[in-house]
Amino acid sequence: MNMEIFQKSFKSLIKTLAFSSLIFAAGCINQGNKSPQKMPSDAEIKEQMIEANYNMVEVESEQIDAFVQRRGWKMQKSGTGLRYMIYEGGKGPNATTGQVAKVNYEVTLLDGTKLYSSQETGPQEFLIGMDNVESGLHEGITYMNVGSKAKMILPIHLAHGLLGDENKIPSNATIIYDIELLALK
Repeated sequence: MNMEIFQKSFKSLIKTLAFSSLIFAAGCINQGNKSPQKMPSDAEIKEQMIEANYNMVEVESEQIDAFVQRRGWKMQKSGTGLRYMIYEGGKGPNATTGQVAKVNYEVTLLDGTKLYSSQETGPQEFLIGMDNVESGLHEGITYMNVGSKAKMILPIHLAHGLLGDENKIPSNATIIYDIELLALK
């Protein structure tokens, strides 16, 4: 994976913010200039931020696609950018919002770093669509039925975003879930 491209996009966002701040500050100071500097409007700044954010998402999406291709995985891509692959089908009912899902899981980074595992903590439960877990996990579990196993790749915006989880998941991290849906309540 080429983290340099992502880092460049992130730095571009920071530079855009810094540049906008400098323009704003220069306009406020205006040391006697007869013609004031044109400051970008809130709409222009917002547009620049949206464009920088869009570029970051596109770069990350390309990195995920390359990662999936290198491994030869046949993954589906949802409208939100979640990649998922059911590699072992189950025979139980489909998971839906409002149910409690009991799962075995392993969470890793794209570089293979293992972050969390139910082998260490035991199976976990969460209320689909309600509990404080990654939004990508809420979405991905609804593609599964009891007994199935899947791999899910959660892009940054569906995982822990700019801050990480303040424990093991770093900031700006794309994460992989290898998950088994054990039961629904």
